[in-house]
Amino acid sequence: MSSRTAPPWPLVALFTAGYLASYLLPTTVGRLDSGLPLSATEAGSIGSALLLSSATAGFLLAAHVRRIGSRRLARAGLLCTAVGYGTAALSHSIPVVVAGAVVGGFGSGTVTTVAATGIAAQRDPHRASTLGLLGVSALAGAVYLTVPHLGPGHGLPLAAIALTALLVWPATARLTSDGPDTTATRESGRLPHPRSGLVLAAGILCWSLAQNSLWGVSGRIGLTQAHLTEVTVGAVFAVALGAGLLGVLGAGALGPRLGRALPIGAGTALIAGCIAVSASATGLGTFATGEIAWNTLYPIVLSYLIGLAASLDGRGRWAVLVGSASSLGTAAGPLTGSVLSAQAGFPAMGAILAAGLLVIAFPLTAVALRTGGRTPRPAAVRRGWVSPRLEELGGGAPVVDVPDAYGNAYASTSAR
Repeated sequence: MSSRTAPPWPLVALFTAGYLASYLLPTTVGRLDSGLPLSATEAGSIGSALLLSSATAGFLLAAHVRRIGSRRLARAGLLCTAVGYGTAALSHSIPVVVAGAVVGGFGSGTVTTVAATGIAAQRDPHRASTLGLLGVSALAGAVYLTVPHLGPGHGLPLAAIALTALLVWPATARLTSDGPDTTATRESGRLPHPRSGLVLAAGILCWSLAQNSLWGVSGRIGLTQAHLTEVTVGAVFAVALGAGLLGVLGAGALGPRLGRALPIGAGTALIAGCIAVSASATGLGTFATGEIAWNTLYPIVLSYLIGLAASLDGRGRWAVLVGSASSLGTAAGPLTGSVLSAQAGFPAMGAILAAGLLVIAFPLTAVALRTGGRTPRPAAVRRGWVSPRLEELGGGAPVVDVPDAYGNAYASTSAR
């Protein structure tokens, strides 16, 4: 089976390790609040610092993955993830916990950057991102089911992320070897689709901010407003993430049949309603309904947004930059949710976030309609600099060797 059709399992593993911290955000922030002498806002600030560090890694490394080498960068990221979160899990000193969370967040962002770059080079980036979302949803669901039964303390969710990084390490053996990539070095032109890319980046920043403002305080909504136990809240989250698995499977089966505009626009509008329901929950029924419906829709829309970003640039630069913008929104989420809920209450917070999502749905849908999900030609073809093995396929479309995340070269037909 060729590298273009084989499941990109190393990338899926890296995607899972990189995204796990954001998926475990409610239990991480909640346990920092309960296990350390921190207020809810201070715990949310640590969560925001963690995710801000992750976003910073993406912005710094977006254009340098192939020059540095996917394997070297992935291993450095996994090492930072394991050491940072492991240290934070074992320490009860607040400065050490904060420092460990920031180092671990930078590692998570580095790993995610490598995964996003590799996924963008796949023939079907939507399929690859769907597999990654399946992996992280399944693992996060297992953690939510397990952690409440292992005892109190802030360290368990952090330790789970660190352990995942260590388990993913062997997958890096199939990534490209260290060293500069000559093709990537010479393809240093400007980003294609700059206007659409910037609108998408700004839109997904706000989209992620709204999502994670609620996600960061969902545990507190369940515990304090819906009056549920931690075990019950954890079970709801696990079921919700399980429903997300079904949603991702549905998105993978549906693929591009409906295009990207309808899933992104309509899905975002439905998510707005789910957020309003979840934030106003006063019992198990409404809390579970809102969380499960929301988590079913969230990965579906996210998979289409990731696929849209990947389609804007075959080298993966927009995929990484848009992903980093998403991480910025994610980073601001816990603090934003904590401040809004403290000032206005959970129901008002949900209404504000839902209204914001409805507004954001329009530019995101417009980008999907404008680009049509078309993958741009590689820079080497646009400049007339192609592989010596150039040949013609159907209609005279030039073919150029494009390296994938495993170091293989495959023939890619260019398209505008």
